[in-house]
Amino acid sequence: MTQAHIPYGRQSIDEADIRAVEAVLRGAWLTQGPTVEAFEDAVARRVQARHAVAFSSGTAALHGCTAVVGLGAGDLVVTSPLTFMASANCARYVGASVGLVDVRPETLNLDIGQIPAEADAVVAVHYAGLPVDLRDLNVRPRVVIEDAAHALGASTPDGPVGNCARSDMCMFSFHPVKPVTTGEGGIVTTNDDSLAEKLRQFRSHDIERTPDRGAWAYQISEIGFNYRMTDIQAALGLSQLTKLDTFIHRRNELADRYRALLAPLPVELPPEAPQGFTHGYHLFAVRVRDRERVFNGLRSAGIGVQVHYVPVHHHPISVDIGVGSGELPACDEAYEQLISLPMFPDLTVSEQDRVVATLASLVQ
Repeated sequence: MTQAHIPYGRQSIDEADIRAVEAVLRGAWLTQGPTVEAFEDAVARRVQARHAVAFSSGTAALHGCTAVVGLGAGDLVVTSPLTFMASANCARYVGASVGLVDVRPETLNLDIGQIPAEADAVVAVHYAGLPVDLRDLNVRPRVVIEDAAHALGASTPDGPVGNCARSDMCMFSFHPVKPVTTGEGGIVTTNDDSLAEKLRQFRSHDIERTPDRGAWAYQISEIGFNYRMTDIQAALGLSQLTKLDTFIHRRNELADRYRALLAPLPVELPPEAPQGFTHGYHLFAVRVRDRERVFNGLRSAGIGVQVHYVPVHHHPISVDIGVGSGELPACDEAYEQLISLPMFPDLTVSEQDRVVATLASLVQ
């Protein structure tokens, strides 16, 4: 009998989530209504930030971050090479240049201590849900943006990721495989009142209401975008957010179990959270020899592993960065070995056992 497919990640939706969405569908507002504001307020409280501004996607949220601080031509935005391209493209969207700093082998996060002095901004990616330690910044660029697409529910000695204790803004993603989902969606948290207002205008065509000219009146002074989240999405997010602690606890349980089961195997386990940190475990990315053979073997067995990520500098679009062969050795070495194993709250013990048994048969 063919065994069921196990994906590397999957949303966890229950009846409460469905009822929350249904309530909005039966109500008066589908978009630009009160549920988005309620979701924003809930996220801000959860991460202990002053503001949260919802967007249609994490990528749109990152675009908002680079746009509202005035980054543009002549500015250098540095990020990690081991990330999805959106972490770099948010600089390109505003005409800024992209720079890359190699990752630390012990964390797979960008080496925050090597940010060049000429950098105008850094997009600090919390790879796999392990927070970047921003206390290690050697220089403080004009703008510090956290790409926490993987890290809602994670924490540092400064508190929850998203409280912007050492950054200007922090972006979260709500794609279905992320810690909580809104289907598609993203959010930016900040403690800066001015940035929050600019983000709200940017996501909605840069519309600025001018009631002194009439109740209908508004003006548009800058290029904005339709990057709004719907109330339907926000309703799902509100319901999902009540389960965030449970989801993160379960992800950590699964990670601990993976570590115990994989310890005897010739597999390099992912970095653990240092003391004082909580790992979000969006991914459980191991390193193996002969990655292509192991990857194909797991896929053939119905286990939907993935590789995170094809590095930024390996893509044709990144010729503008000018990274030469061997200039980012830690990232390139990791990329040749990484495989993301299934990791999501509904992963069962028997499914996890099957993943481990299959991997063991391929690496021993």
